[in-house]
Amino acid sequence: MEKIKVFHVVTLLELGGAQQNTLFTVSHLNRDKFEVGLICGLGGYLDEEAKKIPQLKVYFVNELVRPIHPLNDFIALIKIYKILKKEGPQIVHTHSSKAGIVGRIAAWLLGVPCIIHSIHGFGFNPFQKIWTRKLFIFLEKWIGKFTERLIAVTKENIQEGLSLGIGKAEQYTLIRSGVDIKKIKKEAENSNPELLRKELGISPQSKIILNVAPFKIQKDPVTFIKMAGLVLQNIPQVQFLMVGDGELRTNIEKEIKKQDIEKNIQLLGWRRDIPQILQISDLFVLTSLWEGLPRAAVEALIVGNPVIAFAVDGLKEIIKNNQNGFLIPPSQVNEMAEKIVQILQDQSLLQSLKKNASQTIDDSFDIYNMVIKQEELYQKLTRITQ
Repeated sequence: MEKIKVFHVVTLLELGGAQQNTLFTVSHLNRDKFEVGLICGLGGYLDEEAKKIPQLKVYFVNELVRPIHPLNDFIALIKIYKILKKEGPQIVHTHSSKAGIVGRIAAWLLGVPCIIHSIHGFGFNPFQKIWTRKLFIFLEKWIGKFTERLIAVTKENIQEGLSLGIGKAEQYTLIRSGVDIKKIKKEAENSNPELLRKELGISPQSKIILNVAPFKIQKDPVTFIKMAGLVLQNIPQVQFLMVGDGELRTNIEKEIKKQDIEKNIQLLGWRRDIPQILQISDLFVLTSLWEGLPRAAVEALIVGNPVIAFAVDGLKEIIKNNQNGFLIPPSQVNEMAEKIVQILQDQSLLQSLKKNASQTIDDSFDIYNMVIKQEELYQKLTRITQ
């Protein structure tokens, strides 16, 4: 049987949910059925990991960058076009907003039979300059016309896309952003909480609040620091851990000094032992301004961490108030801090939330099921477009 050649295109291999899931997909697609390639920008945290994946052709395009840059974007388009022309894939599957635009245009110009785009949250948001937002919406509507299938990770993204005229209902497919449920549970259960607390210099009595996210505008990490300051006014011994890094690190450090909470907060950088850190944490808190379906929140629930977050996008599909966490009206940092204090001071409520959190995530979020669903979609669409 002839293999189906699939090329994935992603802007940058950062240590984010969309990027990790893309890397997992290209490494786990059945090599008896698929020939797999990957095109991405250069300089991501996961670049070396991509190079080590067996039977994967990896192309790095220097000009494929996140910011809008007409010259770089045009050069990236030409380079991706040439790569696709050389490789001749039947399917091009793009991820992230910039790669989704540039990659799909290149595939369309070449006449690739099947073009797929995964929406890990749209590239436009209410906080952009109005012309930037309108440009992204226009491009998504136009490119959607020659996209065979739009894979969404949340129902919320599907409804938003349709309301803006991006694609038609029949173009959308819901495939959850998967995580390795068994691996996460095993790593958490086999961890050594006492040793990790000692490594981090946190006493056994201290409550721990965790945030895992890149330090960028979307995740609004400075608001997390403001929230921490408010919580510490009521419970001075709470410890806050932030796993991640990025462009807003300096802003975060300034806010920590301003709040005078250096002794209560640690910036851990990027780490690969998230399940172990979740195991010692009491609450997982996100202050995102907008989201797709944050992988970190799903992982937190699996380990039994209640999630406190602003009520945005896909989070509304997995967090239920007073069951496995709480959703706070967007940007209401005082209300978020009050809710966290309430939970930490009510051990019965905290334990109830933890128990429910651990029972939230079902097999639809399993990363192996995610790959199987994509394989089935590739085979179905290949038959249709032949």
